[in-house]
Amino acid sequence: MKTSAISRREMIKQSAGIVAGIVLAGGCTSSETKPSRSSQKGFKIGICDWILAKDTGPRTVEIAKQIGVDGIQLNFNTAGRPIHLQRPEIRDEYIKAARKCGLQIPSIAIVELNNVPLKGSDPHAEQWLSESIDVCQATGSKTVLVPFFGKGDLLGDEKGIDVVVEKLKKLSPKAEKAGVILGIESYLTAEQQLDIVNKVSSPAVGVYYDVANSQSKGYDICREIRLLGKHIAEFHAKDYDGLYGKGSIDFKAVRSAIDDIGYRGWLVMEGVKMPLGVEESCKYDAEFLRKIFPPSV
Repeated sequence: MKTSAISRREMIKQSAGIVAGIVLAGGCTSSETKPSRSSQKGFKIGICDWILAKDTGPRTVEIAKQIGVDGIQLNFNTAGRPIHLQRPEIRDEYIKAARKCGLQIPSIAIVELNNVPLKGSDPHAEQWLSESIDVCQATGSKTVLVPFFGKGDLLGDEKGIDVVVEKLKKLSPKAEKAGVILGIESYLTAEQQLDIVNKVSSPAVGVYYDVANSQSKGYDICREIRLLGKHIAEFHAKDYDGLYGKGSIDFKAVRSAIDDIGYRGWLVMEGVKMPLGVEESCKYDAEFLRKIFPPSV
């Protein structure tokens, strides 16, 4: 399907204009205070803040609003700012920006755990996971994305898995009390992730499922979704091979599998292919997903 007769250069120019317009206009206006879609009968579309811009802080919420999503997933910290959302004044800026734009903060991602892994000996990893539960309570988020990539990869690391299980057991009571789910995201198979969930044996520990990451490992993602079922806390929508609907992920098949497990809730975009510029590509992806995963079904 052709996207438009407009040239790619013009698309990128328009995309840049969106961000410039946000800055000049001061972001969302005070009249845009309607709450985002709240019906759990359908789906909500979110976006990761780290794919929108680097180090722009709460302004990413305003960009997300322009893109047309329902919410934004916030990155807990980075190597350059290990203390970030833990700071009340920073956290409050995001909360105010989200409220002003009528968006939600569905989840918090501790991306820095890929460099300072939970399976390792650095005490900061466990401390961050504990603090992320507090941040969820402050922001109204229900899920913490706990990633295991890079230095934290668990594939073929049984000892590392054992360490992770023990740390999750230690922190799960706090998450249970807060009503927060710790969602593990990894390259492990569905069976291996279920093994971790079962060993921890807490309703506060589940799986954060990324369709593209699993497909990149050759897994049957629809089979995995059906196998994981109720243990899936939230989804990342992603396609390594193109804009959504133009790449290799069959989102209609994903919807069928999601229907089979009865999931209704957030699909958070983590776009990696941006041929039209970041904002225009994300707009395209969001509009595509909205047709398959509508707010009411």
